[in-house]
Amino acid sequence: MTATQFGITQYNDKVVRQFALMTVVWGVVGMLVGVIIAAQLLLPELNFDLPWLTYSRLRPLHTNAVIFAFGGSAIFATSYYIVQRTCHTRLFSDRLAAFTFWGWQTIIVLAAISLPMGWTTGKEYAELEWPIDLLIAVVWVAYAIVFLGTLVKRKVQHIYVANWFFAAFIITVAVLHIVNSAEIPVTLTKSYSAYAGVVDAMVQWWYGHNAVGFFLTAAFLGMMYYFIPKQAGRPIYSYRLSIVHFWSLISIYMWAGPHHLHYTTLPDWAQTLGMVFSLMLLAPSWGGMINGIMTLSGAWHKLRTDPILKFLIVSLSFYGMSTFEGPMMSIKTVNALSHYTDWTIGHVHSGALGWVAMVSVGSLYMLIPRLYGRTEMWSTKLIDVHFWVFTIGIVLYVASMWIAGVTQGLMWRATNPDGTLTYTFVEALKATYPYYAVRLLGGTMVLGGMFIMVYNVAKTVGAGKAADVAIPAPAHA
Repeated sequence: MTATQFGITQYNDKVVRQFALMTVVWGVVGMLVGVIIAAQLLLPELNFDLPWLTYSRLRPLHTNAVIFAFGGSAIFATSYYIVQRTCHTRLFSDRLAAFTFWGWQTIIVLAAISLPMGWTTGKEYAELEWPIDLLIAVVWVAYAIVFLGTLVKRKVQHIYVANWFFAAFIITVAVLHIVNSAEIPVTLTKSYSAYAGVVDAMVQWWYGHNAVGFFLTAAFLGMMYYFIPKQAGRPIYSYRLSIVHFWSLISIYMWAGPHHLHYTTLPDWAQTLGMVFSLMLLAPSWGGMINGIMTLSGAWHKLRTDPILKFLIVSLSFYGMSTFEGPMMSIKTVNALSHYTDWTIGHVHSGALGWVAMVSVGSLYMLIPRLYGRTEMWSTKLIDVHFWVFTIGIVLYVASMWIAGVTQGLMWRATNPDGTLTYTFVEALKATYPYYAVRLLGGTMVLGGMFIMVYNVAKTVGAGKAADVAIPAPAHA
């Protein structure tokens, strides 16, 4: 579709459609790998003694696929869609936008090849080796140019709050990635970090926690601030609160990383500083959650008939729960029980599945019909089925890991009167083993929900017709 047709400028929705459809594809792939490794924890022989199918190689593939392939594609799709609508202008560069799509998909494919092969830096959420890191940096700079360039050429004076969240996320992730990925190449598939010892750990978790704080929070809050008011047909509850939410969250999040390194060789003052900033995060996080949920004031009845709103509002509930649980787990005394246990796994997935996946799925259900000239998805009933299967699956997953984690923590720290450990590690493993079956069931339900979405999306795309939307004239005061 050309930028102009019959003299009317149009949005570039081609790249939005591409990223939206790949979000669904990568969601299935990432969650399928998650179900496989959950099954391996229950039945280790499922790796079939093949090195590239071992848990240690599939686990980073799972995290990268869900975070960067599924989550990243969702962010690209929604940010490109939102910035054009709120700025009343076409994307800054069609060619650069196309490059970000094909570049990002190339990165994902390279990750899918290299990680099972065991080519990894060993850094959490930053496992990819240096040639892929360089490509990520190039694609990300192109993304920044497209997005920020579109803001600069906007036809309206005001910058909507969603775009502030997207812009902050893009700039911060660039800095995080480039600093943490500083490494010395040895071969094409092997490098060593430019940092050493505890400094390397500190830089890694400055990056690791802010991958959560910006990639998995700020970007999806931008999504929330656009799609919830749109779907509810109401303005955001408090625009002033959204501005306070933005500046406080962006200012505080950057310093919370050291809470991942409690009881390590990191200096105690740095651990405490990370804990304090983590506790401070509770206020802006809940401010954003309340702002989103209260947008439905006077429109709660819509939840009875609109399953898309169910996805969006329940995602905020999980966001609130996760952002309460995270600061609590950063407290040193609580962390002494929770760290290295499956409680952490439950916490991560309540955020990644309950918040990130649900807000993404809800946004896509709203987005995809509009991209294909339809008013709604092919089947609203299937969206409702997806919602309930997905939600029950997440609850089973998260609750089982909470129980398993607390059980592990209590058994590991139990001692006899003479100071010896009450339980062996194998006894703790045996006690938590049944919960792995519950987790597998929950994960399978979540994956099943994604297959329902694939069917619904395929039917919607098949019944629709791709067409770029004309840009309206800007409103004048």
